[in-house]
Amino acid sequence: MNRIHRQLVFALALILSLATGARVPIEAKGAQASRHRVSRLDTALRAALDDAAAGPQRVIVRVRPERRAAVRDGLAAHGDQILFEHDSLDALTAVVHRDDLAALADNDAVLSVSADAIVRPHSLLGGIGGLLGGVVNLVLNVAVDLVLDNGADTSGPVPAPVLVRQTLGVDSTSWTGKGVGVAVIDSGLELSTDLPSTRVTKFYDFTNGQTAEKAPFDDYGHGTHIAGTIGGSGAMSSNAAYRGLAPKVKFVVLKVLDKNGAGYTSDVMRAIDFVVANKAALGVDIINLSLGHPIYEPAASDPLVLAVERATRAGIIVVAAAGNNGKKADGTPAYAGINSPGNAPSAITVGAVNIEGTLTRSDDRIPGYSSSGPTWYDSFAKPDIVSPGHNIVAVAAKKGYLYQTYPQLKADNTNYMFLSGTSMATAVTTGSIALLVEANRYVNAYPQRPSLTPNTVKAILEYTSVGIHDDAGVEYDSLRKGVGSINPKGAIDLAKTINTAMPTGSGWLTSTPSPWTKIGDDNLHWSQSVLWGNMILWGTAVDVNQTAWGSMILWGTDTTWSNMILWGTTDVVWTDPQSWANTIVWGSDSIGYDSGTMILWGTTTGLTADTTAWKDLGGGTQATGQ
Repeated sequence: MNRIHRQLVFALALILSLATGARVPIEAKGAQASRHRVSRLDTALRAALDDAAAGPQRVIVRVRPERRAAVRDGLAAHGDQILFEHDSLDALTAVVHRDDLAALADNDAVLSVSADAIVRPHSLLGGIGGLLGGVVNLVLNVAVDLVLDNGADTSGPVPAPVLVRQTLGVDSTSWTGKGVGVAVIDSGLELSTDLPSTRVTKFYDFTNGQTAEKAPFDDYGHGTHIAGTIGGSGAMSSNAAYRGLAPKVKFVVLKVLDKNGAGYTSDVMRAIDFVVANKAALGVDIINLSLGHPIYEPAASDPLVLAVERATRAGIIVVAAAGNNGKKADGTPAYAGINSPGNAPSAITVGAVNIEGTLTRSDDRIPGYSSSGPTWYDSFAKPDIVSPGHNIVAVAAKKGYLYQTYPQLKADNTNYMFLSGTSMATAVTTGSIALLVEANRYVNAYPQRPSLTPNTVKAILEYTSVGIHDDAGVEYDSLRKGVGSINPKGAIDLAKTINTAMPTGSGWLTSTPSPWTKIGDDNLHWSQSVLWGNMILWGTAVDVNQTAWGSMILWGTDTTWSNMILWGTTDVVWTDPQSWANTIVWGSDSIGYDSGTMILWGTTTGLTADTTAWKDLGGGTQATGQ
């Protein structure tokens, strides 16, 4: 069946499936590109549409309200396979003939069509091995090995977990994450005395089209390491020295990555939506997303971003990895390498820090692999913060692929292993958040008084963050470090002073904490700033219960502030003169034209594909690892 014939059949099937009065116009245009087609397909699918050799595509189709049944029935009548329906998004996941992409894009019932992209962990292992079976729309047949992302490696000291806790100022047992629930959406969890069944509230398997409650397992090993970093008890180590940040949190584990560390975007979406729908029953306060995929479309239509925003509106704190695309092939810094869902405005997006095996913060560095902003299409300033993520030691899944395949990753105590990447930095941040949430709840007599909102937690982390500089003593620019390096001790000190019962517009600090934190012999000054979208808020931004801190407010959108905003709303010039100060003025234009092949801000010149991590978004030179 040729393309035009196929599209006409598809259009007729859609029309016949409509109820009387639905009136969804369908127009098939064969190989000729249309305005709708360009705007409604993401860049991965545009490339597939232009590739005559491309096979069936696994897609996520967002539709207008009350039109989903019509689109679903039309697809089914044409022989396309419907896999899932997403009620929260008015969307469906399907495997469609490549030629049907044009008809979907020209269907006025359709809002957007996105690749059901492969997601994978943001730890430093090159590929994903095999895939899940069935149709895959991205070619990722790269063998898993120790060829690390963009030349990154796991060299250097492997700091003991106690040292990581000490440099974060949280080695005491004053706060343990007790009463806080964390959803780990990853490859699963292997039970052990460090992570016993009493700590796992529920375990669900979302791989292979399932939504099945099962006994916990982790055939890849990444999820166990993430959970151990967040809150392993350290029971298999002497004096619990290898414990995680918050050893009394409760876990809900949702498996979305298979034994090779691969998963589908739609499965992550389903897992997030499941947590949102069952938030109270599961007792979830935080979602950890140490995974992702390249950005193929603006955040406003990205299905994974939209799922994160729904979770935030439901009051769940979402922590996402920035990605490991911070270097070009020649080892020099690359910008615009943030991954989805790290481009979600309300997510706490985390880059990595190497603590260099010391307590002091002065020699901390951002490893080259850690992704930098801005985000493709939207020019969001990301990451929000950076956190220890290099050579992080945590409990191992001994039955998992990583432990079985890479003995060189075993720690001195072989019950544990070390991994590097923004995945690990995300887990460290999640554990730190559990501590500050617990501390705030304790002083606020929770649940009589509300818990901290996701936006408030993000503001606390940014406000209390501290500086971090390179080998030359130059502070990293804001597209590499976000607001700064995480300071959990300071964040806890500030969180304890916030009275969440105070009405909006009033002061809510019960006392004014000193804006510095002592780590070892160093007094580290807080940034005292919040990066609100692309605006910097200085000084007293967190002193008042602002409307912006509410869960229903999208991070970075317009709001009325009680303190001065430096630089206004459009003119932000970043600090690194080598890269940005004379070339980037943040305006209202999105980055990337419709072709997605280059980054431009308005009429700014000087940036080419070679200055970014992603290069050709049409599929030519994607970053090779995440």
